Amino acid sequence: MPSGAQDEADIADRIYEAAFVTERWPGVLEAASSISNSASGAIFAFDDSGLVRAVSEPNVQALLDELMAEGNWQRSDCVQRMLSLRPPSFVRVDDFMTAEEIARDPVRIRSSAFGIGSHICSSVVMPSGEIVLFVFQRWHRDGIYDQPVIGRLDGLRPHLARASLIASRLRLEQARNTVQALRQIGLPAAVLRASGQVLAHNDLLEDLSEVFLPTAGGGMALADASANALLQQAIARNEDNGVVRSIAVPAAKSRPALIVHLLPLRRDAHDIFSGGDILVAATAVSASALVPSPSILSGLFDLSPAEARLAAALATGRSLGEVANESGIAVKSARTYLDRIFQKTGTNRQGQLVALLKSTHPFG
Repeated sequence: MPSGAQDEADIADRIYEAAFVTERWPGVLEAASSISNSASGAIFAFDDSGLVRAVSEPNVQALLDELMAEGNWQRSDCVQRMLSLRPPSFVRVDDFMTAEEIARDPVRIRSSAFGIGSHICSSVVMPSGEIVLFVFQRWHRDGIYDQPVIGRLDGLRPHLARASLIASRLRLEQARNTVQALRQIGLPAAVLRASGQVLAHNDLLEDLSEVFLPTAGGGMALADASANALLQQAIARNEDNGVVRSIAVPAAKSRPALIVHLLPLRRDAHDIFSGGDILVAATAVSASALVPSPSILSGLFDLSPAEARLAAALATGRSLGEVANESGIAVKSARTYLDRIFQKTGTNRQGQLVALLKSTHPFG
């Protein structure tokens, strides 16, 4: 096998590995850049709300971070043109732009100042409706991409498309497994994308159809207007994948009052195809003094077993020192666990934590 073909076969193998091991995507991009004399490569995932995720090679990470922070994607003619065209093979972006459009494009201005010149792009449309753009760029000094080089990357494109679909399917299955696991402990739950689109939900959530309402575009709303305003605000502010919020929903004749919890789904920074960003779970507000089991607290708040045991013990009203002594751990270790519990539950005082935990009960 000629060395060029061998290189591409090796990269194809690495592409499929990255579908399962997300931290390998930057290495895949570096390898593809090496056979195309590119400065770097990047992958961008867009939904109806705009850019939701991106991953690049380390050498342009500073530029990507800057562009992500500025949020100029909607005002970029280059980006919008590619999202509209959805090229099924790699194309030179500049072939579809005027010189004036390139000169005023905020993304291209930043890229040019960084030393980036020619861009090529191809797209994959995901079953979810997201559009994934694969982009490679050259330094100014290396000129434009010629057709033989574009052909080499086109040879990789079917593998990139298949790996994208595999990775997306895996993430969907993970989201489904998450909500079904919570169903087993009596918690209505859903996994949302960053945009608020529902990716997966369980039947207990369906049973609360008078509480959770579907919206256009596959989103979710709460029937109570005040609670829904808080829900939509929390979703909109989840840009850093750090939303932690508990929202009270008043009781109705047929059900008790609820607490709707929003928690971030932790994911690898390189997981460009991560479907789920936000976990939504509902718990019943009970007037009893019963404390939920550690397994429920663990499933709801992503607590480790040790953190869940400590949280359940603190919810009985005992002090941190008493719980540490009874558990046979140092107070310093208990305080470390407590700090993590505060972070994961969105609380900052023990009294606030206890009130939240004692209002948290499964259905049924």
